[in-house]
Amino acid sequence: MAFKEKLESRTFVVVAELQPPKGTDLSELLDHADRLKGRVTAVNVPDLQNAILRMGSLSVCALLKTRGIEPIFNLACSNRNRLALQSDLLSASPLGIENVFLLQGDAPSLGDHFEARPVFDLDLMGLLRAVKKLHEGTDLMGNELHGKPTFCVGAQVNPDARGEDLDLEVRGWRRR
Repeated sequence: MAFKEKLESRTFVVVAELQPPKGTDLSELLDHADRLKGRVTAVNVPDLQNAILRMGSLSVCALLKTRGIEPIFNLACSNRNRLALQSDLLSASPLGIENVFLLQGDAPSLGDHFEARPVFDLDLMGLLRAVKKLHEGTDLMGNELHGKPTFCVGAQVNPDARGEDLDLEVRGWRRR
């Protein structure tokens, strides 16, 4: 049963996280992945977590998929403009990557490339809107797609939001 089906059926799920390597040596990551296989429902793969340069989430997810592990592709607004975000989503689909986790992302000033400039062309709500449009068969500008992706989509909620702010954030997230 796929991750989305388990969530929909309210089956208990276990998600592990594997951090992409800082470099191209995948031996440790793949060793951990092999030990997780059959023990977890899915594996979450962060996208430049803490603004530290690492291998991309998309390529690691594709490798996990070939090993029979269900990945969760992370995509952050901080590192790409709207064209690149939509392109990465379209690229994930033919690779069989069905689960995406969208997040605002970390400011580059926090990481190991503090001189890098943040992008934030779309905020999280804009990225959710982009996924909805892709599901409907168009891009953000309304241009028709030739084939459309279908994803199980999750998104980050601000853990610092309190009371009404958190309610507003969750309602806004559900609208997308």
